[in-house]
This record gives sequence, C-alpha cells and structure tokens, in this order.
Amino acid sequence: MKISVHRSRRAAVAVALGSVLALTATACGDDGSGSGGDKGSDGSGKGKIVFWDNNGGVRTDIWKEVIADFEKQNPDIEVEYVGIASTEYQSKVDTAIQGGGLPDVGGVGAAMLAGFAAQNVLEPLDDRVGKSSLNGRLNEDMVKVLKASGGGDGTLYSVPTSANNGVLYYRTDLFKAAGLEAPTTWDKFFAAAEKLTDAGKNRFGYTIRGGKGSIAQALDAMYGQSGITSFWNGDKTTVNDPKNVAALEKYAALYKKVTPAADLNNDFTKMVAQWDSGTIGMLNHNLGSYQDHVKALGVEKFRGIPQPAGADGKRVQVSNPVDGLGLFKSSKNKDAAWKFIEFATSKAENSKFNESAGQVPANNDAAKDAWISKAEPTKLAAQALTDGSTTIVQLPYYLPDWNTISKSDNEPNFQKVLLGKTSAKDFLDTLADQLNKAQTEWKKQQKS
Repeated sequence: MKISVHRSRRAAVAVALGSVLALTATACGDDGSGSGGDKGSDGSGKGKIVFWDNNGGVRTDIWKEVIADFEKQNPDIEVEYVGIASTEYQSKVDTAIQGGGLPDVGGVGAAMLAGFAAQNVLEPLDDRVGKSSLNGRLNEDMVKVLKASGGGDGTLYSVPTSANNGVLYYRTDLFKAAGLEAPTTWDKFFAAAEKLTDAGKNRFGYTIRGGKGSIAQALDAMYGQSGITSFWNGDKTTVNDPKNVAALEKYAALYKKVTPAADLNNDFTKMVAQWDSGTIGMLNHNLGSYQDHVKALGVEKFRGIPQPAGADGKRVQVSNPVDGLGLFKSSKNKDAAWKFIEFATSKAENSKFNESAGQVPANNDAAKDAWISKAEPTKLAAQALTDGSTTIVQLPYYLPDWNTISKSDNEPNFQKVLLGKTSAKDFLDTLADQLNKAQTEWKKQQKS
C-alpha cells in the first residue's frame, strides 16, 4: 500500500504559515512588504542590510568573520546577521514570502533555488556578476548547476559560494584495531559495519541519518550500490528501479543492527556530534563537517574518503547541492546587498569561508590556495569529481517541489522504513509517483 499523496508547494507553505510565526519586518531591514510582487529598490548603497545564513550555528562564526572584514572595508554599511538552522531555513523563507519580512541577502543553495525562483522573490544576478570583479572568476560548473536549478530559464539567481561532496568518514584507529581495510567498496563497508558493532558495549559500526535530511543520504546509498547512473529514464524516475529497491532494503536493515537506536531521529548535527564523541566506526556526511571531526578527534584517528565504489570499481554518487548567496527582490538596499555578496565571494573571503567549512571554493583563485591540499577529504573529493572515477547522478533541483518532496513529504515515511512499518518498495514507489508528477507538471510549464 502506498504511503501519502503528493502535496504541492502551496500546501507546504500553508502548513508553514499555520505552524511557524512570521519573522517581524523590523528584524528584516525592510518595510514588511517582502512578497513576490515587491520589486524593492537599489537604495543608496549605504546603511543597514540583513543577511540570513542558511546554515546558522554551523557557519555562524565564520560568517561573522566575513561580516567583520566587510564592515571594516565598508564602514558605511552595517550587516545584521541572522543564523537559521538549515533544517528550518526553507520554512522561514516561505513564511516571510507570504507574510513579509524577507532579508536583503540570504543563503540560496541549489536544492531550494527553484522553489524560491518560482515565487519570483529573487533578483536576477547575471548583469551584476558581469559588471563586477567576479566576472570570469567563478567556477563555471557551479554556475551552471545554479542556473539549471533556477527553474529552466538559464538565469542566475544565486552566486555560488561552495560545492560540497558526499564523504565516508571512518575511524582509522578502530579499523586498525579490528584488522579492517579502509571501506573503499560497499562490500567492505557492510562488513566493517558488522564487525565493529558490539551493542552491549555501546559500540556501533555506523550511524545512519533517520531524521531531517535523511532522504539525500538514502539516495546516495541507493545509487552508490545499484550503480544506476541517471535519475531519469525518459520521463520516469529511476528511484524505484528494482536495483535501487534492493539497495535501500540493505541500507535500511543497518538500523539498530549496527547503528544506535537514537539514529531514527538524528539530523546531521546530532549524528556528527554522536560520531565525534563516541565509538562509532563510520559516518556518511559531507565535507562540511570535516573541521568538527578535526576538533574532536585530531587528524590521526579518522579519514574522510569518497563514497564506496561498487564491485566493478566504479563509484556512483548523487549530486550535492551547490551553495550560494541570493539577493531578494524586496530589498530596499540592493546595491549595498550586492556589495556584500561580491565581497563574500572574493578570493580572500571565499577561501577563508571554505577553509573553515572544508568545502570546495567557488572562486577559481581561492580554489588554488594551499589549504586545499592539506585538507585530505576536500582534496580527495575534488580529485574524485575530476579524475573520471565518479559518476554523478544529478538530482532534479530544478523542480519547484523538489525540496518539499525530498524533505517534509518523505522524511517521516523513511522513518517508517527504518522501523519496518513500510517496505522499501512502497516507500520508493510513492516517492517515484510524486517525482513523476512533478516532472510532468514542470515540463508543461516550460512549454507554456
């Protein structure tokens, strides 16, 4: 039996409005009229602007450094920082779109870009980039991803800051003690997860993401094992291909067998903290948590390597969304807001930000800095993406409903799979039905 009926973005916004209090206009640096129809103004290029960080807490310290650098060079502009947890960011923006109070600048990654662009709240940035110091200095692949994610018209609505990549972190000390080889293949991964587990002593081979953000990690494990290299077969998604169903069954069966029971509700912050403080062998996350592991464990006790390869030696991963900065149309001070975006993505600041985040810089000059070769996971990720060893399955970030489908619609359903209340096949059939409908609707809109 299938699980739930697809909900549209409008329905998701309605739920958000009923459950999330709108942020006040005074906290957001405008007059409260921040809706899709508000065109804003360029302003004086001075005064106050508001910046919403889409990964608040995790990136707060480094953003405050960037802001301090900016205000030092631009003493006539004040930046108000608002940190919002990544799991809450979309609902906060959706609520502000409906009720007013959007910021001047906000984090806008590929995964949520189409939904915001469809609501006509983002300023096109092609002209501003072309006339700025960023012209010709941004990674072309990242720019292409963001253009493709903006709804299909080829407009740039977000300036890229960084690219992420899926990483398998493993405890080298625990592997050595158990006589295990590095988990470079899926067979080695599953064998290590089992051998490193001793639940009676609270030791586990793996920590699985069962809470917010679980779907992308599950898709990575599915496609990595199945070896399927495209998200679409014609107009139909491959998520419920029998090979992916079998892969998800094997992955979900890890829960409580070689993982802590608490994983059912763990988002990435809880999962990362649990791995850093305990005796868990492996963790799937991305480059963004590298510095957390260094602080907790030092560089001697763990490694971060690309996702496991299949038995044929080929590696398949799903795409990680490119992150970026968007300028909201309702801003009354767009010129000052743009100065901040341009500064934050300059060589020095983009390098500083990504060294802290452990991610790949979007500024080509920053990507040449020495720290990248010293941060092994970032170095290996960059190599894997460029040496032909990895095939990337591009997720459909261009679908306006992608974020809703892959988060609020299906994260609770994935928990049911982990608990054995729903089969992997039923879960993926429901997900496929939602995606196929969203794809059909998107194609109709492109023709109209």
